[in-house]
Amino acid sequence: MGAVRYLLDTCAFLWISQQPDRLSSAAAAVVNDAGNELYVSDISLWEIALKHSTGKLPLPAPLRTWIPEKFSYHKFKSLSLNQEAIYRSGELPHVHLDPFDRLLAAQAMESGMTLLSPDAPLSLLGASRLW
Repeated sequence: MGAVRYLLDTCAFLWISQQPDRLSSAAAAVVNDAGNELYVSDISLWEIALKHSTGKLPLPAPLRTWIPEKFSYHKFKSLSLNQEAIYRSGELPHVHLDPFDRLLAAQAMESGMTLLSPDAPLSLLGASRLW
């Protein structure tokens, strides 16, 4: 059986990187299973960069070094945003309007991944979600 691919929600990426005790037991099991592939979307990097630039998200090191260090340490893979996910985000039900979350849900669906996220409304958008 091949690796199971998970797309990390922005908060999941931050918690794995800084506060792993905030992970649910199911999320921790996914992260600790070396057979799983963990992806971080460019969408999350954009969200982190915006929040960091406004002072809403302090980080222990400059963004340009901190994120690559976390990718390397945790063996995260990068997932680029594509046009199909953008289109799909606009076609999703209007039950959760956060644009970052809508894009992440659409991207997970387009890529056949399960979102690793505590954000229950993502499931209302139709994304497979585990927490």
